[in-house]
Amino acid sequence: MSNTFTHAIVRRPGENFARGLTTSHLGRPNYELMLRQHNAYIRTLQSLDLEVIVLDPEPDFPDAYFVEDTAVVTPDVAVITKPGAKSRQGEEETIEPVLVRYRDTLRIQDPGTLDGGDVLMVGTHFFVGISERTNQEGAEQLGRILEETGNTWAAIPVEAGLHLKSSVSYVGQNTLLVTEGFADRDEFKGYDRIVLDTNEEDAANILLINDYIIMPKGFGGTRKKLEILSLEVIELDVSEARKMDGGLTCMSLRFKA
Repeated sequence: MSNTFTHAIVRRPGENFARGLTTSHLGRPNYELMLRQHNAYIRTLQSLDLEVIVLDPEPDFPDAYFVEDTAVVTPDVAVITKPGAKSRQGEEETIEPVLVRYRDTLRIQDPGTLDGGDVLMVGTHFFVGISERTNQEGAEQLGRILEETGNTWAAIPVEAGLHLKSSVSYVGQNTLLVTEGFADRDEFKGYDRIVLDTNEEDAANILLINDYIIMPKGFGGTRKKLEILSLEVIELDVSEARKMDGGLTCMSLRFKA
């Protein structure tokens, strides 16, 4: 089950990014610091041999730099989503023209809603979270597309956290990094699981790219747990994205061209 990527799409945060949606109580984000952290994120992806396509900010959509929510890119097709938050509906319109250069595209249709942050790809199997942002209809529409392209999928209720990938990440070697609330899910039988300490559950959202793990800075216990994988770990400070309910996966769309 490979997470080999050659390309990533990112969007720079706009000056009004702090007006986006958040339930965090981590304080007010700082724009200049956000830009520095975002630039470090881009440089890290480039250092791992990804071609990074950088899009301009979307002034009408302060959350638009969380590009992952606007599409699900599989090896076969790009599925343009219908974001579950009404204030974010429309962000996907500027993502599709970029993705059509690399994939045929399909769309989630009303009354379905789907955020890419609820979709975890593990090889040819996909976990789809049913959350405040992704409804059953949206999940089933995506599921039909996945089945038509030879993939399998399973829906998982998300009872805590914004998205499924707020609590579950694939870290390679048939292993999932999970919070305690997801550790015993039947859908994850057959996978090894690294369970996060309760005081480090904010480290659940990580990126596996080309045999490297990118994780949020400041979670020493989690880094130690990941040593079992014998993969190089890169830590990035994403404090400002976390203040807006975001994380590492949220800020890019990754795929193999």
